[in-house]
Amino acid sequence: MRYFIELSYFGKAYHGWQRQPNAISVQQVLEEVFTTLTGSQKSLVAAGRTDAGVHAKQLFAHFESEKIENTVDLVFRLNSFLPDDIAVKRILEVPSNAHARFDATERTYEYWVARQKNPFYLDTAYFIKQPLDVQKMNEAAKVLLEHDDFECFSKSNTDVKTYVCDIKKAEWTQVNDLLVFAITADRFLRNMVRAMVGTLLEVGLGKWTIDDVKYILESKDRSKAGPSVPAKGLYLTKVEYPRNSIKK
Repeated sequence: MRYFIELSYFGKAYHGWQRQPNAISVQQVLEEVFTTLTGSQKSLVAAGRTDAGVHAKQLFAHFESEKIENTVDLVFRLNSFLPDDIAVKRILEVPSNAHARFDATERTYEYWVARQKNPFYLDTAYFIKQPLDVQKMNEAAKVLLEHDDFECFSKSNTDVKTYVCDIKKAEWTQVNDLLVFAITADRFLRNMVRAMVGTLLEVGLGKWTIDDVKYILESKDRSKAGPSVPAKGLYLTKVEYPRNSIKK
């Protein structure tokens, strides 16, 4: 039978979601705890792969298993064995052809920028002390909605077949003492959001113009775009699936 697992994690201690040969990952930790509790090895397929140090407020993954009689009890036991920076919310039985990655229709990320020095944001946001023109940053963000090829923001030497993404939302908002960039798309390229944020911040700092952003997008050249901002400020916040594919 196939099941979806919904989880969240604080990414500081991990080299991303996906298993790595010489580094600890969220997938490895979760699969090892599954093996300990059930006595059988589980292979988890996630909705996406977060990079090293990136956090996830919501992520779904699927796995195969014999009938689980009590999913609530399994969630409790998983959380008892998992480290404090990984939490399982629920386990759902889904159709046998349901796929956590390929069935996902939208993913939303947030990037947090701290506007004043705050020790509680040390590992959770990127502190920028210089003044930022948020209006210009939002004007530049609207330019992203006019394009669908984002090769200029993709990590080099990736194995993707296309750089096309359908961005549905990209905007900056003030949330208390944080400046939050929220972006929703059907898919994301490796390093894409962090490179986008780095580029938009260059606009906010007055170093680049809206026309510069247009030029960067048309160039399809990663070296033309801004620097990647630190991973600690990036959060995968929501993964959407077609109505009735999983129970909310």
